Order: sequence, then structure tokens, then C-alpha cells
Amino acid sequence: MTVPAPVVSVKPVVLPAPGRGDDLRVQVSAPVTGRDLPVVVLSHGYGGSLDSYAPLADHWAAHGFVVLRPTHLDSRTLALPADDPRTPLIWRTRIDDLTRVIDHLAGLEAAVPGLAGRVDHGRIAVAGHSWGAQSASMLLGARVLDADGAPGEDLTDPRVTAGILLAVPGRGGADLSPFAAENFAFMNPSFDRMTTPALVVAGDHDDSALSVRGPDWFTDAYRLSPEEKSLLTLFGAEHSLGGITAHEHTETTDESPERVALLQRLTLAYLRSALGPDDDAWRTAAAALAAEPRPLGRLESK
Repeated sequence: MTVPAPVVSVKPVVLPAPGRGDDLRVQVSAPVTGRDLPVVVLSHGYGGSLDSYAPLADHWAAHGFVVLRPTHLDSRTLALPADDPRTPLIWRTRIDDLTRVIDHLAGLEAAVPGLAGRVDHGRIAVAGHSWGAQSASMLLGARVLDADGAPGEDLTDPRVTAGILLAVPGRGGADLSPFAAENFAFMNPSFDRMTTPALVVAGDHDDSALSVRGPDWFTDAYRLSPEEKSLLTLFGAEHSLGGITAHEHTETTDESPERVALLQRLTLAYLRSALGPDDDAWRTAAAALAAEPRPLGRLESK
């Protein structure tokens, strides 16, 4: 593991977003040293903001990544009323937010003192947690099925070459709870065209009210997608996966600094190898987890 570098963060960097109703606000975090820095666009879960997921974003930035965190329209910081006309299509606007961030990478880079010229625009990953993971998955090739089961618009972004999907919702249809089926028509994904390499992370105690299936629902993105995927199952983890949404977050139901530390190490290793094919960090980290006498999780790949 490399020695962590000091990190500089700038927020909010405001991107014009005509037709969105609110301009897009982004936090940019990057190490103060290093060149040819790869990029991770990180999508928050329901209600989050550009400040969310500091335990991961700070760790990735300190170890050589530029981390871009947009605030989506569902953020509590925006407090959209339930009857806002944009609400039914926020799921789609979220995806536009992610592509907009990539479109404006040069401007985001220029907004951070000392960062210009140090970013590798050819190495980009997306990551997300919960609803953010579903948003990120669409850039990797996942599709939303319509009521007749036909795949919707292909929103794959060829600029994205890897993904990390944390607690990503699974199949729709009969696997949804009645409440989810009635209120969230977009929760009907197909993963069979999700060809971009990705790491899927699921907690084996993540029993969501959105599905009738139980924790294995969160493994669908791995099991139903083509190859070049890995699945990390975290033992005892619920939806916050030990507390990744924020430092000392009061909404964490399964607080575990050890589990968060494992996620920091493994996600960093995955990003390093996925965006740098000559880097063996992922193979080394996977072997170390397998050698643990009492591991906190299990890895499998295809």
C-alpha cells in the first residue's frame, strides 16, 4: 500500500445544467501530488449529497485518484417536494448527472488549484451505493426493462472502463415488494448487457424492504451479467456495509470500522488494477483476503 498523500477538495464546483431545474454541484477531491491521475465518479444513494461517502472518497483520493461526487436531485440538501414534476424521472436525471460530470472533466480539473494537467482523461471508473449503484450500472451497460420486458435506452458510456457497485438493487418484477413495484417502475434492470468490468459488493445481512428475496437480491448484478465481474460478499453487513456513507454516521445500522477498512483496501486495489492493467494490487488483495483465518468477506470472480 502506498503512503497516503494529502488531499485537496473543492466544493461546490457548479456545472450548468439547462433543463434540470438546478445546476449540478460537484465536489472534486484529489491528491496534492502525482500525475496521470485516474478518475472515479461516485454516485450517492437516496438522500445523499456531494459530501457523502467520505470514508471511500478520501481514501481513494489519498492514494492517487481524482474523485468526483455530484449532488443528485433526490438529495436532502435540495429538499424537492414529493409533487415536484421532476421527481418521477430523477432516476434518469441521475444518469445524466454522471455523464455530465464526465463531459465537464476539464472544467472540474481546472477548478482545483494545482490539479490542471495532472488528470488522465482516458482512465475513468464509476462507483455508487444503493440507488447510486443502479445509476452507475447504467453507464456500464445495464438497461431498464419496460412493462413488456423490452430493454430501454442504452446509456452505456464508452469512456468508463470499470465500475464499483455497492449494494446495487437486483431484478424487478416478482422480486420486488408490492410497495417497490407500485412506486418505482425504473427498478426493473437487466444486467445481461452489462459488459464493462465491475466489482459488485453485497452484505449478507442486507434484507431490503424493496425486495421479497432477501440479501441475495443484491448479488444479481454479478450473477446475471457477463464475465469480467467480481463479487465481494461481506459477512454480517447490512445496507451501509459497515458505515461507508460518512464518518460516524448516525444512520449506520451495522457499524464496523474493520469492515469499512476492508472495503477501502479492496476497492482501492480493484480500481488500481482495473484502470492500470499492469498493477497487480487486486490479485494481491484478493489473495490476502483468502488467507485470512477469520475473513470479513468472500470474493468470487468470473
